[in-house]
Amino acid sequence: MREQDGATKAPGRVGDVRRRNLALVLGRIGPEEPATRAEIAAATGLTKASVSSLVAELLETGLVDELGVTRAGERGRPGVGLALDARRGALGAEVNVDYLAVGVVDLHGSLRYHEVAETVNRGRGPNDVVAELSRIVERCVSAADDAGMTLLGGGLAVPALVDPSRGTILNAPNLGWRNADLAPALGGLVPGAPFGVVLSNEADSAALAELWYGRGTSLGSYLYVSGEVGVGGGLVMGSELFSGPGGHAGEVGHIVVEPTGQRCSCGGRGCLETVAGQEAILAAAGITDGGSTTAARMAALQASLDAGDTQAITAVERAAHYLGIAIVSSARVVDVSAVVLGGHFAALAPWIRPALLSSLEAFAPGVIAEEAVAFSELGTTAALRGTAGAALRRALAAPYELLA
Repeated sequence: MREQDGATKAPGRVGDVRRRNLALVLGRIGPEEPATRAEIAAATGLTKASVSSLVAELLETGLVDELGVTRAGERGRPGVGLALDARRGALGAEVNVDYLAVGVVDLHGSLRYHEVAETVNRGRGPNDVVAELSRIVERCVSAADDAGMTLLGGGLAVPALVDPSRGTILNAPNLGWRNADLAPALGGLVPGAPFGVVLSNEADSAALAELWYGRGTSLGSYLYVSGEVGVGGGLVMGSELFSGPGGHAGEVGHIVVEPTGQRCSCGGRGCLETVAGQEAILAAAGITDGGSTTAARMAALQASLDAGDTQAITAVERAAHYLGIAIVSSARVVDVSAVVLGGHFAALAPWIRPALLSSLEAFAPGVIAEEAVAFSELGTTAALRGTAGAALRRALAAPYELLA
């Protein structure tokens, strides 16, 4: 009887091992540099026969493509090169206070399609905003389909505290949304995608994008700070996102830097966002034309800075001063020694950087070295790249889900 029980359980264990080995083999196949079956066998310790069988299944998933004959060394027969298939990708979308952005990222990490629309989303209902976003998504999905791409999943990034498991926005103060259920809308963005569409925090997704595609690739651990209408943050520790027990770690924008300062949209007072957010900097610089778009006002700010306008320079330097306080306060608590700055902080880097370095040195000498202060080069694509990249990694971690 015991022998029969053991026989009953064995197939499950064998299946688990095979699923792990599928992911193991897939992990040895990169986007561009081809790997042969023999090289994979040597790297994983699996037999060549096992690797050949597993590769056959991976080819069936569509995640892997054969690139032709390659020779890894002078001796032995040449092997067939294997690489991730760039015809597989994921959709990334972002809702921010003053724009919508959508893109498609392939398994090689390339941004294949990208569209940004300036819109005023503050105070609008989430259903209306997502309906407008869906029209941009449709164009990107259609373009991907025309190019022969298959989308495996996707993600939607929002400047908000979110519950990804329920597809719910808990609180988005700068949008005016609270307890908004986006689960039905998420399912309709990429219909039939095997790995679904997941809701995420905008700054967390941008932090991951820097790790996978940007300045964070060489850092491993860093604080990411995103400057938009609000100020967001994400923590990457040991090349993984650290989001804390409740999933809300890294809220740098709401660190108190000026206790007697202005009220913040979060209900607190003196948060970093009140002195270093876009609206705060523009107001301090005297650029207050409410009829212009945020992009137009930011362009006016840069023109003023280029012209040496004292008020504009003072506004940016003041923001950088308080940004430094928030960064060193975070660094002392979580023990990070590098920072990556995105959004308007990156756009204003020539003026932000000197005052920021001075602030960092004044408040925490030696904690964050000058060379460990990096400015993002991903622009408005950071959050959508990150949330699309997360979908691709869900697929790479579970390739067996794609087998019939």
